[in-house]
Amino acid sequence: MQIQAPKGTKDVLPSESYKWQYVEDEIRKLCRIYGVYEFRTPIIEHTELFMRGVGDTTDIVQKEMYTFTDKGNRSITLKPEGTAGMARAFLENRLFNEAMPQKMYYLNAPVFRYEKPQAGRLREHHQFGVEFYGSASYQTDAEVILLAMSLLKHFGIGELALRINSIGCSECRKEYNKALYDYLKQHIDTMCNTCKSRLERNPMRIIDCKEEHCKEICKSAPRTIDYLCDDCKAHFEGLRKCLDVAGVKYIVDPDIVRGLDYYTGTVFEIVSTRIGSQGTVCGGGRYNNLIEELGGQPTPAVGFGLGLERLLMVMENNNAFIPKPAPVKVYFAAMGDKPRLVAFDLVHQLREHGVFAEFDHMDRSMKAQFKYANKLGAEYTAVLGEDELNMGIVKVKSMQDGIESSIAIDELVSYFAD
Repeated sequence: MQIQAPKGTKDVLPSESYKWQYVEDEIRKLCRIYGVYEFRTPIIEHTELFMRGVGDTTDIVQKEMYTFTDKGNRSITLKPEGTAGMARAFLENRLFNEAMPQKMYYLNAPVFRYEKPQAGRLREHHQFGVEFYGSASYQTDAEVILLAMSLLKHFGIGELALRINSIGCSECRKEYNKALYDYLKQHIDTMCNTCKSRLERNPMRIIDCKEEHCKEICKSAPRTIDYLCDDCKAHFEGLRKCLDVAGVKYIVDPDIVRGLDYYTGTVFEIVSTRIGSQGTVCGGGRYNNLIEELGGQPTPAVGFGLGLERLLMVMENNNAFIPKPAPVKVYFAAMGDKPRLVAFDLVHQLREHGVFAEFDHMDRSMKAQFKYANKLGAEYTAVLGEDELNMGIVKVKSMQDGIESSIAIDELVSYFAD
């Protein structure tokens, strides 16, 4: 039986990997401009982290996590999202003792969710995320959103809609949860079993249900934005003013609650109309209580995450320009043992001088080597046979205009390297 990649995973071939490298390089450049620094966390965490941080009533924890018991009888989970691990690392490395805000990002971080594979979202996919810790200002919310919007704009993505909402703090959430509970209790008998189990523990999670009947019922449910306390109202209005000043168009969407329990206050999604019904490219918001829930001191935080597979898909659908890597500068076509050895040495010297050089590893005929040079898109071919070796030269041909030159072997490196 032929072994295949597990369902919901995908290989990234050399013909595609340059796109990933381009996106990653551009993300790092933008993060430097915003003063955001890279943080890398392990691919595995203790399961308790996600139970406490993400929430044991969320779809991720209840249905989607890859969890196993290791040889030390510890429950370990492959990361299903990036924020909980970042928060754990923030605490463990005592970054709360550093100057605030701490502005960090993770990039090409693999996450794992056992769910039905969909457009741009596989069971193993890769995320870019930004996390700001220490600032409660609505201006920080706006900066995080502007970073995400700037990134998508830089990649040539159009037809985007920024949707924002506020789900309130723990105080105004109490009144909202009571109103939501009273409404849902009237309909809970016809809802799915998962929603039934959530009513008493966390009714707000029911709004995030993907079952069509449950979604229909939730359309008439109370909305968080109608129950905000004065402080949450002021924060949300401040965010809107910042976005207005920056000229960023947005839609206040009271249906956005996000799918993770740690969110408080601002939540947002950036949606594309070019990848079908599952159009969210980027999502995030505030999680002011997460650090405290993990055992730290109260620390406000805000951030977002986006899937790189989905980002690349949207870029492709928008015909975004992704530059291809530079072609081979010079390809050596050599025949005979001694010429091949000299060619091998010249290739090594050119590479030492930063020149992209290649030569034949397959003992091809000279004609086949020229065809391979064309396939590689080489700018020049350098021909070296017994006759050229005896004359101490290499015949160099420009593949663009066909002009040939004879270059002394001991001058060839400087010819291409200068």
